[in-house]
Amino acid sequence: MFSHVLALIRLARAGYVMAREGVFRGLEIPALPTPARLPARLANLIARRGRAETRARRLTSALERLGPSYVKFGQFLATRPDLVGQQVASDLESLQDRLPPFGLEAARAEIESALGAPVEALFARFDEPLAAASIAQVHRAEITDPGTGETRTVAVKILRPGIERRFQRDVGSFAIAARLVEKFVPAAQRLRPVAVVDTFAESVRFEMDLRLEAAALSELADNIAEDEGFRVPAVDWARSARSVLTTQWVEGRKLSDIAGITEDGHDLDRLAATLIQSFLRHALRDGFFHADMHPGNLFVDPDGLIVAVDCGIMGRLSPKERRFLAEILFGFITRNYTRTAEVHFEAGYVPQSQSVAAFAQALRAIGEPIHGRDASQISMGRLLTQLFEVTDLFHMRTQPQLILLQKTMVVVEGVARTLDARLDIWKTADPVVRDWIARHLGPAGQIEQAAKGARALLNLASDAPQMAARIEALSETLAKDERRPRGAGLALPLWIAALALGILAVKALL
Repeated sequence: MFSHVLALIRLARAGYVMAREGVFRGLEIPALPTPARLPARLANLIARRGRAETRARRLTSALERLGPSYVKFGQFLATRPDLVGQQVASDLESLQDRLPPFGLEAARAEIESALGAPVEALFARFDEPLAAASIAQVHRAEITDPGTGETRTVAVKILRPGIERRFQRDVGSFAIAARLVEKFVPAAQRLRPVAVVDTFAESVRFEMDLRLEAAALSELADNIAEDEGFRVPAVDWARSARSVLTTQWVEGRKLSDIAGITEDGHDLDRLAATLIQSFLRHALRDGFFHADMHPGNLFVDPDGLIVAVDCGIMGRLSPKERRFLAEILFGFITRNYTRTAEVHFEAGYVPQSQSVAAFAQALRAIGEPIHGRDASQISMGRLLTQLFEVTDLFHMRTQPQLILLQKTMVVVEGVARTLDARLDIWKTADPVVRDWIARHLGPAGQIEQAAKGARALLNLASDAPQMAARIEALSETLAKDERRPRGAGLALPLWIAALALGILAVKALL
């Protein structure tokens, strides 16, 4: 009970800070739910006057004042325009995840606690922090190989002391607010605010276990081992734990340092194409992509390779989602809007009650304006944004991973266009998309799918006797309970079993 009271006090403080920053200014009070009208009027009374900032600046200023948990939650909501609306999501994109660094002694204490050894035994040199964010900060260090005497430079990422407890406390407040909204604001129930907070809490828990980031770096490195032009730093597993991550130091320039990259003699156009193709390859081929590819996380090393760091936020796409993405992009490239519409229905994202022809017409309204335009004016990410906006008219179910992909694609495109302002996104993406289509939907792909289906049917056939025995046992129990003749009790379960086998077989072939 006491913890709930504290949570409500924290929420009241958050509301006061937002009101003071003018976040609620401009709300149409008569249109608000009745319980929210009085608080909205009070918020307008206490808002600071004479501030000319945009709504985006007022919102981000309030969240930054409230601390790291609110900044992270704002960044999370920026990836969910389906929940907060496109305008608010755009406003939240400007949030900066920066905090003053914590002290060197605290960092050393965290390392020694996590790794069970003195810093001097682990590192030959350990520097002051280079960068600090809401969850962790990064230090440069050196390691000397005892066998060869060679020294190598590493990056050491350390969680903020006490950050897990603070996030847990604030997320508890978010959960209470979500339950209140879900209970008293009927219009918000379809957005499932409690589930949204649960999803955010899970994503933060993943970010706060640096072993999972190490695993993501390792998986991504395995996926791209044979690729050209793109890499990630290697993990030093011996010096990594839940709260400490040690990786290879990245020598090079940030991808945003255009003048420096040009001075080093690197081909900007090639780098732009490599960035776009690498991202699409990771999403389509591997179903595992870096979802925080802003310029601060991308470098160019002396060999001209793009190096991505900070894999705390990753996206995954199932085979079904990858096929959906590839066929959408290919449909727009080839202007086959009917097929693109059919893909949405086949994936189950648009209800069968909607019209395929009407949906294809809506897609044509998005796709046709991009054809024949200057390449620099065409954005694949923006196209996907428009696509999700239009599909809302057809009650398309929200797919969070596809929205995360779309938001990341917008960022990646923006970075690529700083390197090559006239980059033709579609021409650059075409070979990656066509290769995936050929491999998975062409003859070779169909043969592979048929083989998978055959194996699944064999597995079902081998399991059929056991399934039948279990079903018969269940039917006997039901017959006894309901005092029915045994033969009549067995018929329905056997029909259900046959139907289940048929459905499983069909799914295996798809």
